[in-house]
Amino acid sequence: MQTLPPAALRRLLLAAALAPALHLSAQQSPRTDTVVLPDYVTTATRTPAALTTTGTAVDSISGAELARMQLTGLSSVLAGIPGAPAAASGAPGAVTSLFLRGSNSNQTLFLVDGIRANDPNTDYHVLLGGACVGACDNLEVSHGPQSTLYGGEAVGGVIAIRGQRGSGPVRGSVAVEAGSFGTIQGAASAQAGDDQGGYTFSLNGGHTDNDRANNAFDSTTYALRVDRRLSAKVAVGGTWRGFFGTYGSPGAAIGWGANDPDNEERENNQLATVFAEFTPSAQFTHKAVLGGQYRRYESFNGTSTTLVKNRRAVLDWQGTWTASEQHRVTGGLTAEANHTRNTGFGDIDERQQLLAFFVQDEWTPVERIYLTAGLRSDDHDTYGRATTGRVTAAWLSSDSRWKLRASYGTAFRSPSFLDLYGQSSFYIGNPDLEAEKAKGWDAGVDYFLADKKGVLSATWFDTRIRNLIAFDFAAFPSTVKNIGRARTQGLELSGKFALPGAVNVRIAYSYLEADDLTAGTRLLRRPKHSGSLDVWKDFGGLSAGAGVVFVNDRMDVHADTFATIAGEDYTVVRIYGAWQVSDRLALKARVENLFDEQYEQVHGYPQLGVGAYAGLEWKF
Repeated sequence: MQTLPPAALRRLLLAAALAPALHLSAQQSPRTDTVVLPDYVTTATRTPAALTTTGTAVDSISGAELARMQLTGLSSVLAGIPGAPAAASGAPGAVTSLFLRGSNSNQTLFLVDGIRANDPNTDYHVLLGGACVGACDNLEVSHGPQSTLYGGEAVGGVIAIRGQRGSGPVRGSVAVEAGSFGTIQGAASAQAGDDQGGYTFSLNGGHTDNDRANNAFDSTTYALRVDRRLSAKVAVGGTWRGFFGTYGSPGAAIGWGANDPDNEERENNQLATVFAEFTPSAQFTHKAVLGGQYRRYESFNGTSTTLVKNRRAVLDWQGTWTASEQHRVTGGLTAEANHTRNTGFGDIDERQQLLAFFVQDEWTPVERIYLTAGLRSDDHDTYGRATTGRVTAAWLSSDSRWKLRASYGTAFRSPSFLDLYGQSSFYIGNPDLEAEKAKGWDAGVDYFLADKKGVLSATWFDTRIRNLIAFDFAAFPSTVKNIGRARTQGLELSGKFALPGAVNVRIAYSYLEADDLTAGTRLLRRPKHSGSLDVWKDFGGLSAGAGVVFVNDRMDVHADTFATIAGEDYTVVRIYGAWQVSDRLALKARVENLFDEQYEQVHGYPQLGVGAYAGLEWKF
């Protein structure tokens, strides 16, 4: 294993050393630990399931945790998840890719309030680079092939963002912040709820100049959820979530077309749902979601504009039969229609419909043994049918402290409209393409601390991908074929816990081997070693924390020559703190990239240097 360079290692050790230092301070002002694991997760099974019973590797981050760490950007949030390295083509607001468990950037599914936000024709890259996670949101990541529950693109896993139901009396907050690179931004949130209904609302937005010419970024992210109980058996609600972003995109800092003074990217991404839950008896529950997405992306290069429009309509229904405490069956269907118009390469104007049916059985044959098995069929009117399956198993120790788990699943990614039907002078699509297919297994162990005060996890995974769609340059005009094969395998370690004295710790590490088996080379931008650490301590009125993210040993593409090169290693440290002036008013400050690391996640696209930010938050 390649070791971190000395400078990076010193910085990582410095950040890690803060944990025992904060622990010593805690001896003087003991407080209640704040880390509490969620009672249930829902993404792994589509039903509420305790962390102690799931056979899937799941990570969860709440809005409260993000507020404590002073994180809002979606890409920065995912940096704390093992196996989720991201690569941004520039500063905040730039197009960003995610390689969950080493899968391609188009092989991770994003679920937003129960409907998917991406498919082969609707990408998430601008959303990931610029959108914020709201104060009322919860984020879950289910690792490994998940197409059995959610359909295409769930090869590396599923990232689900859900607005939470409002609870308790009216409360909320308003915050403003300003700092380096001409940054000024604000946030507001409110929520309330009781047995009859509730609401949550969050709003984030702001401006930053970033650090290069023509590199300013303006954004607004908002989310609303409303719930209402009509009777003891019927509850209804709705969500509306949107993102607006304008990004000055100068391109690479070197090579042909570098430092473009004119290029600008704009994104408008709106998702809305209405849902109904019907519980006719204790044994049967039903949930139906009707959703829609509208996305408009524009890229202007100074003389012409490329326009992409995506429209999606979704109906998702699931019913659950609880035969006993040991046996639960869930089944349902998903119907979807989408339309994509892309005036760029390939000149796409196509529509697609799909209908999928799924069933899942959750069974506890004996005490402390938890099994699941599922099957799904997706029928597309473009390229055809894809059938996937998944099984998981988990064993929980008698004291509920240790869990052994394993899973095996299959997944697929649909061909895009460009792959199937694109036309240009030098390219023609291939309507005979099949879906990209994957199969993968993992095995792991979780250790749960007493009183839900934390968990330590380790997982080994292995995923094989075939039928990868790749260019066939031997043909003229060029086309695409199912000719690629890849394998990703590795180790994921994570921890979320409180040390004595209310020192909160989140830690993640991934070892990854990701290989293109067809070409006999490593897959690009997948680091062999990556990880993060965050420690935080409440001193009583004052709180402080530190975080570090490191990436080591990866391959990249040179921005000028396009040759494959060894990507640079980097270690980035941040510190943050807050002073609770009163019950309602808090002053906050943070320093990003504390040691002014000069680095690039994608070659030729520099990241920001050291930056300091300060603000205040008022709660009501």
